[in-house]
Amino acid sequence: MNDSVGGTTRRALGAAGLAALLGSGAMGGATAQPAPTAGAGSYPNRPIRLVVPLSPGGPGDILTRALVERVSPELGQPIVVENRPGANSNIGFEHGARAEPDGYTLLLGLAPLTINPSLFARVGYDPVRDFAPITLIGTFPLVLAVHPSVPAATVGEFIAHARANPGALTYGSNGIGSTPHLAGAMLDVMAGVRTVHVPYRGIAEAVVDLVAGRIQFAFPGPPVALPHAEAGRIRLLAVTSAARSTTAPGLPTMAEAGGLPGFEVSAWYAVLAPAGTPAPVVARLHDAFAGVLRRPETAARWRTLGADVAWSESPAQFAAFIAADVAKWRQVLQQTGVRVD
Repeated sequence: MNDSVGGTTRRALGAAGLAALLGSGAMGGATAQPAPTAGAGSYPNRPIRLVVPLSPGGPGDILTRALVERVSPELGQPIVVENRPGANSNIGFEHGARAEPDGYTLLLGLAPLTINPSLFARVGYDPVRDFAPITLIGTFPLVLAVHPSVPAATVGEFIAHARANPGALTYGSNGIGSTPHLAGAMLDVMAGVRTVHVPYRGIAEAVVDLVAGRIQFAFPGPPVALPHAEAGRIRLLAVTSAARSTTAPGLPTMAEAGGLPGFEVSAWYAVLAPAGTPAPVVARLHDAFAGVLRRPETAARWRTLGADVAWSESPAQFAAFIAADVAKWRQVLQQTGVRVD
């Protein structure tokens, strides 16, 4: 999930960074001068484009726009957001992977970047080879929410109930392959239970049916779940992040509430560049983004959006995060057989 609430990722294994080394050199003429490169000390000298593989107005888009407003002054150039939604973000991911690696086209990465290669028969990018990771920027944790009729006050009791009633508990999500769906798939794998997934067009619709008792549990985000929990319409058992979340500080983690160590599912967001972007440019971008993310006022703003602030201590650390996430979801999806096509 987050690189701790403002720190370094627990899954960072010290892998080498993916940014390519800066190349230089002139053509054969004695008086020819090399063309200026993005890593030659002038970067950036024109506006930067940030591709967002989401529709405008959603949580990830709002978070991104709040961030670029703060980072643009640090870089001395505007950062222009370009929304390219579609195909579970694959359209935007592929566009970002194929962009010129000059530091002037960046990509908003999010959890489907590492999930989709194991979910779809084909995607037009490789999450490890095709990008130069820069930094995580934030995470949106989920919560395990149950209908009050479910006889469980802890995750441990919920698992015991699910084991005693295989196939009887249904849960809702905002679609096949969504983070709430895969949280349920991971629960089945790690807890050794069998539940039934019911996809909806949006997580809010799933929560409506959860409140009505038509499904037994779901994994919404805190902003959606907390008002219903405060009114007693649903019961919240835990957050799905590895550490407690600033967005729901009173809730334990899945490990704390039911003995599921290693259970971690969050909607994470990050900034990447195309593979081959010069290493000095990647370092410049990392320092600008991470510097803003370290500010207390950024963490406070993220909380109002329902997110935990996050950053990677280095691009190499974020590269390790990506590799670990790819491996994790490959294993979960192979064990559950979840596929889109």
